[in-house]
Amino acid sequence: MSIGTLKPSMTIIYNGALYTVVNCEHAKIARGAAFCRVKLKNLRNAQILDCTLRDSDNVNQAFIEKRKLQYQYREGTHYHFLDLETYEDLILNESIIRENSCWLKDNLELIGIFFENELVDLELPASIELKIIETNPGFRGDTVKAGNKPAKLETGIVISVPLFINTGETVKVDTRTKTYLGRV
Repeated sequence: MSIGTLKPSMTIIYNGALYTVVNCEHAKIARGAAFCRVKLKNLRNAQILDCTLRDSDNVNQAFIEKRKLQYQYREGTHYHFLDLETYEDLILNESIIRENSCWLKDNLELIGIFFENELVDLELPASIELKIIETNPGFRGDTVKAGNKPAKLETGIVISVPLFINTGETVKVDTRTKTYLGRV
């Protein structure tokens, strides 16, 4: 494939590895050949690669499939998912899930990314509703002042919430930035 067709979020095979394009910048200098500066994320180990690609480089488009999955439970270092189309039980190792493990709660629906019928990555929803299990109590009048306090959520992650939020409340959290979005 030509490097001129590269776009962010495209999945490619480069040097025998599966990557997703995070960022790309196409350039052509006077009489020289065109090139593309890209930032690639390896889908198998999450490493980021910054490189310059030319048309002579061997880059192929990878065809991936996205399927709905439901998180079931964790058993040691293995996570169990249910494929909602085929009702097949999929087991993933902790090394594949990486930083996404802090968002997984029972019956959470998410998207599984498959390459050659193998689950290689997970795509979380943009926001998740989680219950606060531990935080300092809010006091009367805290809605007026600006400020934040740490709160531990049911999955174990700690985020910053406004002072008026109390233990037991359910909040909406952005999974990409780990920020508080609002009360539910």
